Amino acid sequence: MAQDRDLRGVLWGRCSQTIGTGGLPTGRPRWRMVHPSRQRECMEQLRCQVCAQPARTHHGIVFLAGPGEVRPDDAVVRTAQPPVCLQHARAAAQQCPHLAGRPTGFLAHSVPLYGVIGTPYQYGDGGLQALPATDQALPYGHPGLGWFLASQMVRRLRAYTVITLGDLPNP
Repeated sequence: MAQDRDLRGVLWGRCSQTIGTGGLPTGRPRWRMVHPSRQRECMEQLRCQVCAQPARTHHGIVFLAGPGEVRPDDAVVRTAQPPVCLQHARAAAQQCPHLAGRPTGFLAHSVPLYGVIGTPYQYGDGGLQALPATDQALPYGHPGLGWFLASQMVRRLRAYTVITLGDLPNP
């Protein structure tokens, strides 16, 4: 189906979710269980991973990374963590076990799509076979994407400032 593919034609795994009257997902966040469709929607549309409302502010877009996940001085910063709105940035940092209450914050102004994380497949003697999944993102345009089932979208952070939660303006 067309909705099983993202803007660049990559196939995504299906997973059910409950959609409320406003067309947004319902229920409380399950921090460790990333929902592929919700993660993709939040990353594609730059929506808050907590409330699914637009995360862009006139200051930029806030992304949070777990301790040791990203070194802010790296030349390239990539993330599969959807952005957060100003209203939910502090709550996400406190409640998400991945962030451990000590996130590295990024206030980004340019966040192009980079690629996807998921499971590669190959065709072998026994038919179609899944290969071991890794946390390494496969960039858009890679020839292996035709044999890939995505579960997380990745953005590249450019033109960003490293921030603390205390640096954030009040919502």
